[in-house]
Amino acid sequence: MSAPAAAPGQRSGADLLCESLLAQGVDHCFANPGTSEMHFVAALDRQPRMRCVLGLAEGVVTGMADGYARMAERPACTLLHTGPGLANGLANVHNARRAFTPMVNVVGDHATHHAASDAPLAADVEGLARPMSHWVARSSGADTLGELAAEAVQRARTPPGCIATLILPADHAWGAAQAAAPAARAVPSPLPPQPAALARAAAALQRGPGTLLLLAGAALRAEGLELAARIAAATGARLLAQQANARVERGLGRVMIDRVPYVVDKALALLKDTRAAVLVGAKAPVGFFAYPGRPSSMLPADCEVIAAAQPEDDGVQALRELAAALGTVPAPPREWLAERRELPLPGGALTAAAVAQAVVARLPEGAIVCDESVSSGREFFPMSWHAAPHDYLQLTGGAIGLGLPLATGAAIGAPGRKVVSLQADGSAMYTLPALWTQARERLDLVTVIFANRRYAILHGEYVATGAGQPGANARRMFDFDDPAPDWVALARGMGVEGARADSAERFADVLGAALARRGPFVIEAVI
Repeated sequence: MSAPAAAPGQRSGADLLCESLLAQGVDHCFANPGTSEMHFVAALDRQPRMRCVLGLAEGVVTGMADGYARMAERPACTLLHTGPGLANGLANVHNARRAFTPMVNVVGDHATHHAASDAPLAADVEGLARPMSHWVARSSGADTLGELAAEAVQRARTPPGCIATLILPADHAWGAAQAAAPAARAVPSPLPPQPAALARAAAALQRGPGTLLLLAGAALRAEGLELAARIAAATGARLLAQQANARVERGLGRVMIDRVPYVVDKALALLKDTRAAVLVGAKAPVGFFAYPGRPSSMLPADCEVIAAAQPEDDGVQALRELAAALGTVPAPPREWLAERRELPLPGGALTAAAVAQAVVARLPEGAIVCDESVSSGREFFPMSWHAAPHDYLQLTGGAIGLGLPLATGAAIGAPGRKVVSLQADGSAMYTLPALWTQARERLDLVTVIFANRRYAILHGEYVATGAGQPGANARRMFDFDDPAPDWVALARGMGVEGARADSAERFADVLGAALARRGPFVIEAVI
């Protein structure tokens, strides 16, 4: 027998859940709801302070929540439909988890009395959620939803940022609720760095050359970069960022920092003389994949690894204390700071390097660059030291299909800032409907599609793994030029204007015009 729904005018469990999310500072809901979530949608209808953003696929929903939180620095909630809806969004939850993005997932489920019926959408929601979540809970009644929402948000905001998944049975959403929404809970602070770890790190840094200072997280913002540069300049240590990062502040006037290379042989060569690695919020570098005859670690076997700050620690405070202990220079040397290097607009054939050069030359100040260009975008990172000041967001977990929704969420999380999305064509196909959300939300966003019409990275990986050179059948797995996707038509079908460029001059012109206007725009760069 179905449990009765709250009477007209009576608060429901869904109302309590929405009120509680708002009380904890969560005022954006990225959603793709179904029948089990209708009462939550009705509650959202009564909460005009909650901005509701529809994604036409669950991977778009979770990717948008990731991009939003990276820029807004607070979680959004997602609304997903039962186990299969969560499963559809899990790849980008994985990426968010690797980025330490705070995220609250609300997953609707069958009413409790209906669970025994084994309806077609019945699934082990907890089992699906747990591998990608730091915290999973299921409500036990309508009146429990307020405290559960407060706990979910606090868990999500626990440094360095966590994934919290709250499972909402339909009868708990429609049932009457008497409980009041909990008061706002304090946002957890990062843990203080440990004195013993800092002492070991300082001793290693004092040994100078041969020591690596490897950064991630908040240490890659302006203050952390400046402190790290002062330490490296004073000690002779090498300064690097880990290979994939949630957000880096880059561009003119900021410290130029390179990343650990993706290509294993390049990383091994770069780090071969490292005797000690001091980690500030970072993970010791490992290969993205295993390769025959190559080690998993990119550091020498006898390298000492010292975590001066774990990801959950205050990495910037760790750098402050290290700088004080080491007696560093008062400011980063000028050669460590990016200066204006005039890049002429490219001409001739359109290549990945020409695209990067044009983007660097035209990038507006304060822009946000979201990068899922995979192999085609490797030219951009070193060139963009000399671009206007910007934030750089990238794919962190390796599950492709993040770029378009990441940029969409970033534009919502940082209104008033231009977003430039550098996007590989193959991975863009995974979450194409994000373009529709960009159009609906009138977002100020330019997407550059690197249209090489193949999974170019897989051609290189095929050789790197020792499989030889791809033959006809292998190329059928990697290439999609027959037929070639028409990105201008695909964009227009989603309500976004677009243009194609097949020369460097044409690309620079179209990019300039796209950056000068407001609203979403797609450029198909045929390389």
